[in-house]
Order: sequence, then structure tokens, then C-alpha cells
Amino acid sequence: MRKIIQLLIIAMFMGSAWQCQPNAPGKVTKIIEESSAQDSDHHTQTSQYTGHPVNVILMVGDGMGLSQISAGWIAKNGTLQLERCQAIGLSKTTSSDNLITDSAAGATAFSTGKKTFNGSIGMDKDSVPVPTILELAEANNRATGLVSMCSITHATPASFIAHQPSRTMDEDIANDFLNTDIDVFIGGGKTFFENRTDGRNLLDDLKNNGYSVKTGIRSIAKTKSGKLAGFLADMHPPKISEGRKQMLTLASITAIGLLSQNKNGFFLMIEGSQIDWAGHANDSEYLVQEMVDFDDAIGKVLDFAEKDKNTLVIITADHETGGYSVTGGDLDSGTVTGSFSTGYHTPVMVPVFAYGPGAEKFTGIYHNNIIFNKMKAAMKLDQVTL
Repeated sequence: MRKIIQLLIIAMFMGSAWQCQPNAPGKVTKIIEESSAQDSDHHTQTSQYTGHPVNVILMVGDGMGLSQISAGWIAKNGTLQLERCQAIGLSKTTSSDNLITDSAAGATAFSTGKKTFNGSIGMDKDSVPVPTILELAEANNRATGLVSMCSITHATPASFIAHQPSRTMDEDIANDFLNTDIDVFIGGGKTFFENRTDGRNLLDDLKNNGYSVKTGIRSIAKTKSGKLAGFLADMHPPKISEGRKQMLTLASITAIGLLSQNKNGFFLMIEGSQIDWAGHANDSEYLVQEMVDFDDAIGKVLDFAEKDKNTLVIITADHETGGYSVTGGDLDSGTVTGSFSTGYHTPVMVPVFAYGPGAEKFTGIYHNNIIFNKMKAAMKLDQVTL
């Protein structure tokens, strides 16, 4: 049955290219939000695990559609770490006001269970702040963390910890980090904490709140205990082609090592950020390198989950970027030829992969905000209010 599902997904997506103009996205006439029908369990696959996970790791390949995954598969000579996942589903990525979501609305759907308008961070479609999965985990005595290969104040990581009407409000988003008790965050964006227009130095505030503030992946990776604020760059970490190397993998391993010291469990979001940027740039080589890097990190996360037995790993995308198509290549040499139909996002459904206890709950087709409901149920989290 799994092979049949995978073939159907490939048939649905390969060769399709939805083109849109970034300044004229299609309007949504009807968005279905949290319906119980959408949140029904799908048991088409059987997990080797039983019960509820202690830990949940959500991995977001920003801009990662099936063609991006296929490009990574070719580049890695026919085998991806993603293939270790037992359960595969599809996510509808529309925002509350648009057929084509941006990363802020897409990540807010994951983090809060609410569809919202493009650009909104941690708020519903009426601009009301909504508790995030990270805040729920925190309130339920779980450790929490964020890892990103862009500024930690950028749309995707921000949507799990901040509540702002616009993704452009980096300094306000940085300030929101002080309003939580997040245990670990690793990414770029140091300048929004240190060189601010209001004259505050939030790094001092972080230190006063018990964080080790580290700069650079070598220093970050040496951290073995306690709360960590790790900065990889003043703005954004470099591309793989510019010498980033295994920064994402090392940051992910470090975060897991710190968070797993909490016996109550943890929630961690890890973002492969620059797959999206390669799509916007219509740069196939850049895209392939970032996809391979994300899959390498996935492998290490799955290694932890396989050994731990109590960790649910979910791997998905907020949207597809670039209308990317794989038009050729060679498995033996790992070369990929690709083309793009747009420089913006597209509305195609994106895959959801899951591994570990509760993985079977993520099969089927559903809206992106339902992923929040599934994670919350998996961790048995009690609802809180802001």
C-alpha cells in the first residue's frame, strides 16, 4: 500500500508547474479551517511504535515540494534519508486570505492551528494572538527549541514564538523571545538582538535570564547543558556553496542533545530555510545543494528517533517555491537539470512525512493547520491562553 501511495503522489506532482505572479496572487473564495472531518485518523500504514511520543521534532523544508525532493534524490544517487519515513500525507497550504501562502501564514498554521493572512506571525486572521505549539509545550513542562538556517526572527521560526501583525518586525519579534522560556534557539539574526534602534541589548537580557549566549557553530556545538541562545550570523547564515558546511546538522544535533535532558520530553522545530531562497532565485544548483543539506540533517534526526523510540519526527514544507520541475539528470553522477515557472510560491500541495510513534496519524490529505492539532494530540498537551 505504501508503494501505491508514493506512486500516486509522484503522479500527482511530477511535471506540474503552477505559475503565479507575486503581486497578483489568486484569492481564496473558501478556506476550510479546523473541521473534525479533516482531522480524522488515517490508518493506511502501520507504525512499528505504539502509544504517544515523549518528543516531537517538526522539520520544515521551506519551499520544498516534491520536485525539490526528487532533485535531492537524484543528487544523492538514488537514496534519501526521507525514505526511512513510514507514513506520507499531503498538506494544503492556502492561507486565510490567499490561495498562495507566504512562510509567515504557513508556519503560523503549523504553530497555532489557525489559518491566518499572509505576513502574520502567531496571530489568527483577526490579528488576535494565539498560543503556539511551542508555548503549549512550555506550559506543559516540556523543553522547547528552534533551529533555523536564516535569521531566528525570520517568518518560519518567528511564528512559533512571537505574536506580531507583520513578519517584517524583526526587532519586535526578537523582543518576544524574552517573553518565553524557550530552552534552545540557534540561527542568524544577532543584529536584531544587539544592534537595535531602541538602544537595548537583548543579549544582556538573555544572559540575565540564564542563557549561554554563543556565536559561531563551533562554540554552539560545544554547549552540553543549560539554556542556549546560539547565533550563527549577524543576519543570515551563508549558503552551502559559500562555506556553511554541516551547520544545520550540527545545530540540530546540539539542540537535541540539550533538549533531551528534560525527562518530560521536548518540542523542537528545525528549518531548512534556503531551499526557498533558491526557488525565488530560480537557481537549480543552489536548490539541490540546500535540499541535500536538509536531507543530511533529516538523517541525523531520524538516527536519534530510531534509537530513542519515543520521538515523533514530522517533515514537511510551508509551501512550494519556484514552480520547480526536474527535467533531466543522472543518478550515477548525481547531476540534476531543473527549470522554474515562477519566482514566487505556488499553491500545490506539499508532502508530509512522519516517523516514530503516532506517524500513521499524518497520512491522508488535510489542511496545513491540522498538523498543529495532530502534534498537540500526540504530545497530549493541555490548552493554555495568552
